[in-house]
Amino acid sequence: MALKTSVHDRFDYQALADFRYGIRRFLNFSEQAARAAGIEPQQHQALLAIKGLPAARNATIGALAERLQIQHHSAVELADRLEARGLLKRIRGRADRREVALRLTRRGEELLAELSLSHRAELRSAGRALLRALETAMARTYRRRVARNKP
Repeated sequence: MALKTSVHDRFDYQALADFRYGIRRFLNFSEQAARAAGIEPQQHQALLAIKGLPAARNATIGALAERLQIQHHSAVELADRLEARGLLKRIRGRADRREVALRLTRRGEELLAELSLSHRAELRSAGRALLRALETAMARTYRRRVARNKP
């Protein structure tokens, strides 16, 4: 039995598809920029995740794994590679030597700053289309939900 799809539903799919396309384009740009800067995309993501943590949150392997949605052992390997490249350092806690904080080195900070400038420029040019697609997808979903709940 075939499902009937209204014009409204097709429009929802289009908005979601446009949003997904915009995200993928930005991620593709980001991956290419990282490689052009001499690092792997996941290494760039790790530097950004560590630098971008809220001030109240400690940059640890666990926090890195959570922010990148990877397994703990993968975060350890990623931190090892960044440390070997001189982009990251581990700092042992004074009170508890088992506690290890992750900090960007000066070289890591400089590389991240360079990549962030190009990412900001890309967001300025492509961000409006991405935002429009997100707003359209959200508005259609919200209006449809409100219409269903009317008495």
